Order: sequence, then C-alpha cells, then structure tokens
Amino acid sequence: MMPNMKTIEFPIVNFDEWKEQAIKALKGRPFESLFTQTLEGITLNPLYTKEMLVEQIGDQLEKQIATVRTMQETNNFQPAQQIFGETAEQFFENLQDSVNKGNKVLTIDSRVTFGWDEDHLFKLAQYLTVNSFKLIVKKQNDPILGVFNLIAKEERADVKGYVVSEESITLDEYPNIRTLVANTTPYHYEGANAIQELALVLAIASKLSKQEESFNSFINKFFVNFAVDTQFFSEIAKLRAFRVLWKAFITAYGEEQNIAVPIVAETSLRSFSKLDAYVNLLRAGNEAFAALIGGADVFTVHPHDVLIKPTDKSIRIARNVVLVQKEESNVQNVLDPSGGSYFIESLTAEYVEKAWSLFLEIEDAGGIDQYNQANKLGSLIEEVNTQRLQAVKTRKHSLIGTNIYADPQDELPSETNPLFSDVKRLAIPFENLRKQYSESKPIIGILTFGKLKDFKPRADFVKGFFATAGIVPSQSGEIESIEAAIEWLNNTDASYVVLAAKDEDTKSIVPALLNAKRNGLLLDVAGKYKEQEAEWKSTGLNGFIFAGQDIVEKLGTLAESLKEVQR
Repeated sequence: MMPNMKTIEFPIVNFDEWKEQAIKALKGRPFESLFTQTLEGITLNPLYTKEMLVEQIGDQLEKQIATVRTMQETNNFQPAQQIFGETAEQFFENLQDSVNKGNKVLTIDSRVTFGWDEDHLFKLAQYLTVNSFKLIVKKQNDPILGVFNLIAKEERADVKGYVVSEESITLDEYPNIRTLVANTTPYHYEGANAIQELALVLAIASKLSKQEESFNSFINKFFVNFAVDTQFFSEIAKLRAFRVLWKAFITAYGEEQNIAVPIVAETSLRSFSKLDAYVNLLRAGNEAFAALIGGADVFTVHPHDVLIKPTDKSIRIARNVVLVQKEESNVQNVLDPSGGSYFIESLTAEYVEKAWSLFLEIEDAGGIDQYNQANKLGSLIEEVNTQRLQAVKTRKHSLIGTNIYADPQDELPSETNPLFSDVKRLAIPFENLRKQYSESKPIIGILTFGKLKDFKPRADFVKGFFATAGIVPSQSGEIESIEAAIEWLNNTDASYVVLAAKDEDTKSIVPALLNAKRNGLLLDVAGKYKEQEAEWKSTGLNGFIFAGQDIVEKLGTLAESLKEVQR
C-alpha cells in the first residue's frame, strides 16, 4: 500500500552532515572545489542554509524582502517586442500584426531602412496614441521624435511610453512618457558584470537627478534599462538588488515614500551566436524567465536570428516566449517568487553591498563622467570582459553550438543585422575561426593508436575541438603497431595530424613518429605531457591539444602554421 505523501517526514540534515557526505562523494578532490568564483568577485557556496543566510544578513533579511516587494512598480510582465520591416509598408504591417498578436509595448528603433517622412510619422502617431511604446533614438533631433508634434494636444497627457536615448530628451507636454533612462546595455555589451551595472544605474541616476528642477520631477521621468544575460540566478538577484539599491538611493535624497520606477529589460545578445542560431532561442527563454521571476516590468525578447535577419516566424516565436511564460508559469500570481530563497537572498544582499560601495567610489571621484574620463570605468569593465572571453575560449563557460557541441556542418551566415553589429559578443572569436578555416580548408587527420576503447575519449575530444572551427578531421581507425602508424602518417593527405592514444602508448610511439614523419607534416599530441614537452618539441612536435586550452589561440596559431606549410 502506498504511504500517504502528506504524512511522510524526511530527517533533518545539518550542514556538517551534508559536508561529510559531499567529501566522500568527491573521492579525494578537495571540498573547496565545490565553491565557484564569479566574475563579480563573489564566491558561490555549494549549499545555502537558513543559518548561513541569517548569519550573513541578520536583521536586514526581512527588510530586504519587504523592500523588494514594495519597490516593484507593477506586477505585470509586459511583452515589448521590437518591430522590424525593410520598407515602411512592411514595418506598419508588422506593427499591426504585433498589436493583434498580444504585444503590449511597441519597441521601435529609429534606425530603419526607410525615411521617417511626415506620412510615416502621422501613421505612427496613431499607434503611439493608443499603445504603450519604447522608442530607441540617438539624439534630441532624431527624425522619429517628430511624431510627438503630430499627436493632438488634448491626447498627449494619456500617451504612455519610454524613450531610450544617448542624449536627454525633453517632452514637456507628455507627463507619462519617461525620457530619463539609466541604460546599462552599452556597458553590458562592453563586458560589465552585474555589480558594475547596478552601480552604474545609481551613478547615472545621480547625474540625471542633478540636471532636473526637482528630485520629484526626476523620479517621474526616470526608468532603467537592463540587458538580462544567461546567468539565471545572478540575473534574478540583479533585478531584485536594484530595488533595494533604489530604495537606499531615494532615501539618501530625502524621499521617505516607496516610489518605484519601471524596470525595462531585454534579452542580452552577449551570448547570442550566428552559429547554431536556434540555441539562441534557449538562451532567450532562460533570460526571459529570469526577468519574469526577478520582476521586470517591460521585456523584449530578441528573435533567435536577430544577428542576421529576423523572419516573421522568428519574431512570432520571440513574442510568444514572453506570452507563454507569463500565462503558463503562473509566476505573476506570486509576489516576489524567488523571495526567501537562501541562495538568491544571499546573492541579492552581496550585490547590494558591493554595488553600493562601487557607486560611492564613483561619486567620490566626482560622478560618472569624471570616473569615466579618468579611465577607471573603462579599465574595470575591460578587465571583466577579458576574463569572460577567456572563460569562453577555454570552455570554462559554455556556448552550446559554438565553443562546445558545435556542428561542423553549420555554415556561418555572411549577413549581419546592422542594428547589432557593434555588440561585443562572446561568440565572435569562434565565428572568425569558422570563417578563417572555411577559406583555407586544411586537411586534418587524427592518428588513433590502439584499441577503440583506448583512444576514443581523446579522439572525440579532438573532433569536438576542431568542430568549433567547422572542421571534420579524418581518422585512421585502429592502428596497433608503430610501423603501421608511421606508414599511415606518411601516406595521409593531411597536412596536420593529431595523435590520439592512451598515455603509455603516446609516450612510447611519439619519438619514433617524430623521427620518421615526412617534412612539412605538422604533428600534435592529444593530452598534456609536461615532462616530455621540451624534448618532443625540440625533435619536431608542433604542440598539444588538451582540455582547458585556449581554443581560439591554438586554432588561430595552427591556421597560420598551415599557411606556411602550404606555401
């Protein structure tokens, strides 16, 4: 008879007991290997408990949770899909279709392929009068801003929207259009981490507040714009931490009321790739759900092929990501759904502490402009971006379909969407490798020595290594004698060969292979052999392929070496 689930009780296990079992499971590896260091300089624990959270935050825990919940402007996650169109006719057809299919906030980048003449602006004005919107412009004199001259004066007070601009925009007759934005996406795409983005929001807000007649006037026009990346829990904590920081910020300016501001956000293109583009859809779904749980008010999902050319299908899928998550997850029926999570509350608190400290540092330097002019901001962000790129190049950070599990048959699209061509994406070095190798088309082989079970793990690793560059190496099959290995090596039409074998076989046959290989053939070994490295390289070995290696550097250097061989 099945037991009643409601009566089942599980034994309470404390941290020390869990740690004891974890150490046994590690089988000799240090317990410290379970801790993870993030790009924000935060150490993530393998397990979070209530006791650890209380010890970290103490009496501030309830205050943090209450602040997160009271500082949310709305409890309505609104889709804000971008409108695309190569011609004005197509643009407005897509705009109307977007409204019909559930889009709540019309996202329009003014950089379109057609001109914003008066007829187009008049037509756009009709939509902006009855629909919320997010306009992305460059400057105060952007042609699309002429739309606000064509809306009837008696209707202007009811027009609601956001304007994202590099320069401050003034729309005095539109009290419900927010025109002061702390837009962190440019810094995000330069490589900023979550803590830096949060500090920059406050620094930008400080600057903008001083330019307004009153702090109240500033708050009524202000909003934030975030890009949400694939680090799921980190991005949830980032959005929650903003609310705590915002409360501290307005309190410092003497504002005692809980005045929330909208969080406008979008999927980050930093992890998007032109290779295996459907994986971008998985990334976007992950990012959108993090934003939903974190409490974003307005959210844009970029189509999975937005780096190239969005299609009607990809735009529809992107829009439905938000609609499905919003309606099917029931997350919006829960106030602060991640609240009380030991991990997320801990991460939120650390983000608040570190971001506020960095904000004060920026203020002490004279504000964001002075901090930037002193190159402190640029150097901070560049350092993080270098670390992030290195993690991708060495596969410590996975880009599925690009730096790992890549499809070598996947062709790299030549077309680029100019709206996003300047984004510093993590996949770009691998896309460049793919292009480089597609032009040179080198013949690469794997000499597999021994039985299949002996060489298969390393041979598979080498295949995956070269798949990132779009190369499918040929394999020798089982070779079990040095004589046969030498014969295959000198008869292959490959100009570069990697030896894949177990350690003892590799050590025994490499000297003979180096002594007998034909001139001009480049030979590498799969694996790390520190003791033999100097000797083998001095007798003609090209190098090694191993886990944790910088793939871009290795394959880039190899491509240049192959050019020399082929000349």
